[in-house]
Amino acid sequence: MSIKIKGVTDDNRAAILDLHVSQNQLSYIESTKICLEDANECHYYKPVGLYYEGDLVGFAMYGLFPEYDEDNKNGRVWLDRFFIDERYQGKGLGKKMLKALIQHLAELYKCKRIYLSIFENNIHAIRLYQRFGFQFNGELDFNGEKVMVKEL
Repeated sequence: MSIKIKGVTDDNRAAILDLHVSQNQLSYIESTKICLEDANECHYYKPVGLYYEGDLVGFAMYGLFPEYDEDNKNGRVWLDRFFIDERYQGKGLGKKMLKALIQHLAELYKCKRIYLSIFENNIHAIRLYQRFGFQFNGELDFNGEKVMVKEL
């Protein structure tokens, strides 16, 4: 099984912009176009394409944000955006890619925790994150989404 996490470049930008979720998921996550615009405005964001067996199957955006909390004076690592393209959903790739992303972030940032935020009615995604050890921590982000954290 070959999984690669690759940054956005001129070579893959058009294919990444072509990624999308299903119609009933549109309210849960921004388009890749908006994500790349956000990454241009905020240098903490790192947008990446998710590849499985050589095929671009999904998208993620993460970063180390310089928020202070008692345990992590360097900031918080956020998995801010993550989705599998509609054409590849229902094949177990969400689990495979999330596992790879968690390992990638742990190695890249040498962090003790990974944070994400989620709409409370996004039940399918909440279940996926909970399977990987993410738990609600009682916080809300600036959009009113519930914050989940995974202890590494």
